[in-house]
Amino acid sequence: MSEDRTQDHTRVQEFFGARAADWDRKFPGDGPAFDTAVAEFGLRPGNRVLDAGCGTGRAMTALRAAVGPSGTVLGADLTPQMLAAARDAGRGAQGALLLADVARLPLRDGALDAVFAAGLIAHLPDPGANLRELARVVRPDGRLALFHPIGRAALAARHGRELTPDDMRAEHNLGPLLAGSGWRMTSYADEDARFLALAVRTA
Repeated sequence: MSEDRTQDHTRVQEFFGARAADWDRKFPGDGPAFDTAVAEFGLRPGNRVLDAGCGTGRAMTALRAAVGPSGTVLGADLTPQMLAAARDAGRGAQGALLLADVARLPLRDGALDAVFAAGLIAHLPDPGANLRELARVVRPDGRLALFHPIGRAALAARHGRELTPDDMRAEHNLGPLLAGSGWRMTSYADEDARFLALAVRTA
């Protein structure tokens, strides 16, 4: 692992590790937005889905409900404290929780039908390469959801900053980024109450 990757990992782990225990209490109203996003994702019973950067596993109950008992739900996160919080909340019962880097997933090519990623893209050290890794583990025509429970403007306001044209999640930036990473964006919604971009694997 390169020094830069190690530093990126350390920063992410320190940031989220310090916040893991209180994460769900800090954002108590996000549940319905997760449920709606998973419903719009269009998963089917028996599908194999990864919650990439799963954090405390807030999407896992909805993902399990969508794929049913015959489906597979995996949650992968880089921060041990987040996975511990997910287990403490009982979300480990919905699927397997993996301590793993989404930039190098311990999964074979085409192992999954779909990847759900909540709040992940802003924390990727190399978005193009990392999105290609997500494409690698998804079958052809498999799907990707990039989600956040509030939209870009609301998130920027929460962090005391303004939106700029170079925001990676802006539609005019995200579409080409996905296209260069093995995905084709099929829908894009950026509203006060949610951000949801859906894509299918093209290569």
